[in-house]
Amino acid sequence: MSDAALAIRNAVNEKHVDGGKRYYLYKCISDKSTRHPIENMYKGICANLLEQPKETVLQWLNSFDTIISDCDGVIWLGDTVIEGAVDTMRYLKQSRKKIFLCTNNSTKTRQQLYEKAHSMGFDIPAEQIISSSNSAASYLKAHNFQRKVYVIGTAGIASELDAVGIKHTGVGPDVMSSRLSEYIKGGFCKDSDIGAVVVGFDVHFSFCKMIKAAVYLDDPKCLFIATNTDERFPMPGMVIPDAGSIVRTVQTCTGREPVVIGKPNRRICEHLIENRIIEPRRTLIVGDCCSSDILLGFNCGFQTMLVGTGVNQMNDVELWKKSSDPEHKKLIPDVFLPRLSDLLTFIK
Repeated sequence: MSDAALAIRNAVNEKHVDGGKRYYLYKCISDKSTRHPIENMYKGICANLLEQPKETVLQWLNSFDTIISDCDGVIWLGDTVIEGAVDTMRYLKQSRKKIFLCTNNSTKTRQQLYEKAHSMGFDIPAEQIISSSNSAASYLKAHNFQRKVYVIGTAGIASELDAVGIKHTGVGPDVMSSRLSEYIKGGFCKDSDIGAVVVGFDVHFSFCKMIKAAVYLDDPKCLFIATNTDERFPMPGMVIPDAGSIVRTVQTCTGREPVVIGKPNRRICEHLIENRIIEPRRTLIVGDCCSSDILLGFNCGFQTMLVGTGVNQMNDVELWKKSSDPEHKKLIPDVFLPRLSDLLTFIK
């Protein structure tokens, strides 16, 4: 019997407690029961790693080579580093884990995210930072887009479009200073060169922008691109409506479905998989939002870990465990930690 199978057999004989409910750590007792038993050891059960034997957690740590980590809610909140996150990432790198940062935050360019991460102490190369604004621009470039983009978003999207040579309308406030009838008659002039509408987070989202999106997307040939569909994002002491709220508004007034670039859609990591930069079964995604981070892991075949420093908590997961909706089951992570730095218990 292999070492992996022996570890599984031993673990099956040991029961663990999670939220008052007992479960067996593994269902597999031999090499024949699953092709990759170690990688599947916690699959879809949301095991609290702090309640697991250290030897078992160390085996789990050896089951992945790559970590894809969300940013807001995992390693920082706004402009504040989450305690212990820098040390944890440093120890993981010293353990020869390859680390990518992946964010749906479209307000910053990849270069700006790199600079922010480094200013906080995270030693991550720029090429290992994945952002929805950069990915949206790359998507249009890859499809040989030659026209102009109407942008509902911030400078992060505009700058990434500039970087790949794609024309756009610019960003910023667009408010109606007259009556609607007057605006329609003379305040809005349709740009015939618009061939795509890109929607992201926009603090200046307005009725004027909604009108323009509806007019341009009334043409079925006009592309509708969404950087991400996160409903909200964490801030210290509160949550803020995110790009998904704006995207949903545009969907409603246009009757169109967008091409969504960011998490949980596989597109944002597809180049890593197709170019064999990462191996999905040996990749761990760490996130605070199950509908984006954990669902991305499900869609890509990654291992998944939820941390409790952002949007979702264990009480959310317990509800999904009880649900009969198969879509809710996709949101259940493999493992949970209250914060990323709790990994230091096992790796330091």
